[in-house]
Amino acid sequence: MTPFLAEHVLLIKWLHILSSTLLFGTGLGTAFHGLRGSISGDLRAIAVTSRSVVVADWLFTTPAVILQPITGVLLALAQGWPLTTPWLMLSLGLYALAGACWLPVVWLQIQMQRLAAAALAAGTDLPDTYRRYFRLWFALGWPAFSAVMAVFYLMVVKPDL
Repeated sequence: MTPFLAEHVLLIKWLHILSSTLLFGTGLGTAFHGLRGSISGDLRAIAVTSRSVVVADWLFTTPAVILQPITGVLLALAQGWPLTTPWLMLSLGLYALAGACWLPVVWLQIQMQRLAAAALAAGTDLPDTYRRYFRLWFALGWPAFSAVMAVFYLMVVKPDL
């Protein structure tokens, strides 16, 4: 272990736990918030909640997504875990799966927010595109959520695979 890691391992661990909490909590919270807003049928609620979901993703989820692999690799090195350890490789693969779902979700959320704001400003109904994007947004959330749950399990249990 390098002197830097030895001196800062508790700070790195704290940042890793905090960012994982933000990643999971914000993901679950924005999913619930976005779902409730969209199924309400109230265009004003949809416009407000979709905007809040986009802002929360940029403020909380994005920094956590960046910190997670950095702090995770540093912790693995500090603990003497080779990155080729099976449970760690599986964790990284699941994290990549969650990210592969999250990136299009971010784009979809921005598009949904724009569509809702435009419909509200024009006094029209939501276009069918919004509903199509919403279904895809909802569907992509399940594998991402499941992958993050599995990563939490692997990080705690560190099974001998």
